[in-house]
Amino acid sequence: MSRRIVSTFALALATSVIAVAAHAAEIKNIVIVHGAFADGSSWRKATEILERRGLHVTLVQEPVTSLADDIAATNRVLDLQDGPTLLVGHSYGGMVITEAGHNPHVSGLVYVAAFQPDKGEDLATLAGSKPPAATSIKETKDGKYLYLDPSAFHADFAADLPKGEAAFLAQSQVFAAKEALTTKVGDPAWRTKKSWSIVATEDRAINPELERTMAKRAGSLVTEIKSSHAVFASQPKKVADVIEKAAKEAGR
Repeated sequence: MSRRIVSTFALALATSVIAVAAHAAEIKNIVIVHGAFADGSSWRKATEILERRGLHVTLVQEPVTSLADDIAATNRVLDLQDGPTLLVGHSYGGMVITEAGHNPHVSGLVYVAAFQPDKGEDLATLAGSKPPAATSIKETKDGKYLYLDPSAFHADFAADLPKGEAAFLAQSQVFAAKEALTTKVGDPAWRTKKSWSIVATEDRAINPELERTMAKRAGSLVTEIKSSHAVFASQPKKVADVIEKAAKEAGR
């Protein structure tokens, strides 16, 4: 092979490598999966901040009827993305992104005051391993769904939000099927993809120590924020800062 051909090949290879590296680092798509008891609209403040920073945000309005249904709903949204994507989950949404994170569009995972399970774990068992301060979750009359007592919603879910905002969240909360909270997850995507975790230090819905333990086990980069469980709504800029940083770092 002549020197000219070798040089041309080397240049083409180098250009290709640089292009791939640049593309990998340019994550502009953010997909957010809400938790139980609050839907995607409660992420509006954080979404608007991220959009102003040039990121494209899509929210999954999963039904919380079963873990399988919610993973499927998330995959449908992920399949619509036009490039590498950062997948974000709050609370129960962490169970969903742990499996949906295997989608080839996903480059990284962000757990926001969320459950971060390992293979074979379910939310109910994890929650009971380090019980939360709140005791306000109730069953519906048919015994199939759970909801958070509206009279305790402000104190137990969103203590650092104005009472009016917390009251609206309580009125519009998404009931969670008990089946969704007792289904065991498969192989976690955080074993093969980078992950970040936000610990809400004043969380009454998930014990903050449990959030720390799960994040440490997964090797996630942790940010602690003094906040209630609704950290994404009460501290939207701080949450957006973590998501933006993760988007920049996930593809490297």
